[in-house]
Amino acid sequence: MFKKFISGLIESPILTSIFVADFFILLFHRPPFVFSAIMLGSLVVMCMYFGQKLALFK
Repeated sequence: MFKKFISGLIESPILTSIFVADFFILLFHRPPFVFSAIMLGSLVVMCMYFGQKLALFK
C-alpha cells in the first residue's frame, strides 16, 4: 500500500509539489483568512483527486 502511494505521487510531480508546498505554507505560516481558505480548499481538492487516482482500498 505504501509503495503504491509513493509511486502515485512520483507519477505526478507537479501536483505533488503543489500539494506539499500548500500543506507546509498552511502549517507554518499564517496567511490572511481569505487566502488561507482558498488554499485549504485547493488542498482538499488535491486530496480527493489523489484518493480517486490511487484508489488504495478497492
